[in-house]
Amino acid sequence: MTEWAVMFPGQGSQSVGMGYELAHHDHLARLTFEEADDALGYDLSRLIFKGPAEKLEDTEVQQPAILVVSVAAWRALKHEQPDFVPALAMGLSLGEYSAYVAAGAMAFADAVRLTRIRGRAMQNAVPKGTGGMLAVVGLNAQTVEAICKEASHRGHVDPANFNAPGQIVISGYVEGLELAETLIREAGGRAVRLAVSAPFHSRLLEPAGEAVKRALTEMRLGRAAFPIIANVDGEPCWEPDDIVPRLVAQVSRPVRFETGVRRALADGVTHFLELGPGRSLSSLVKKIDRSVKVAAVEDPDGLRKALELL
Repeated sequence: MTEWAVMFPGQGSQSVGMGYELAHHDHLARLTFEEADDALGYDLSRLIFKGPAEKLEDTEVQQPAILVVSVAAWRALKHEQPDFVPALAMGLSLGEYSAYVAAGAMAFADAVRLTRIRGRAMQNAVPKGTGGMLAVVGLNAQTVEAICKEASHRGHVDPANFNAPGQIVISGYVEGLELAETLIREAGGRAVRLAVSAPFHSRLLEPAGEAVKRALTEMRLGRAAFPIIANVDGEPCWEPDDIVPRLVAQVSRPVRFETGVRRALADGVTHFLELGPGRSLSSLVKKIDRSVKVAAVEDPDGLRKALELL
């Protein structure tokens, strides 16, 4: 029996023009962009479709922009295949918000406004230039955690993303990351600096979590139509009482994407469908388990192929 999980990408998957073909192929996708513009009170669609790229890279623009494209892909899929209900859903950081929208737990317009607030708060939590992130390749989790602990003597460094075996991201103050780079090389790994403007998913972003908490208290959430695997612990969530504390904690705690994928596999998922810009999550899933089937919807051709599989 085929069991599907849907998954939604996070920051870094954006590109100018993303979602344009989908919006002109499916009227529900097009209406999604228009609804986002109305929710924000400015022409986000134009920035997504035409740029400039540097504006799309602003965290408070990038987060709602990726969410819009992801939800547009979901709605286009459901328009063509209305009876499709996944076994579960998940996302990478920001993508978890797209998952809650898809499951009906969070209104789309609320999510668009919330991700702008989240992006702004995450950017402002630490002065620009004082924090950053490193991708660590070729080391296991225990070694990376030990390196973060040692590097924190110079400046706080935390594990930020456990993406796949041998692929972990760390986050913190620049001074600590510089020491971590040296320790990573000494341990036989490779460190790659990421082009980000803040130390996402580290303890330094706890003030941003408070901003997300305040915004969530003003929103009405509902029960999810299918379980969402939370980033912070890999546990399935349906109810608002489960969702809210996890979204607050997610801002300043590591994203455990690999844990989430393994939970999905343990629950019987055999196929993963990525909805939104890029194919980064599909690549991570294949690194976790090569035997599973993956597909991605970011344009009409991807939609057609996904519908054939469904």
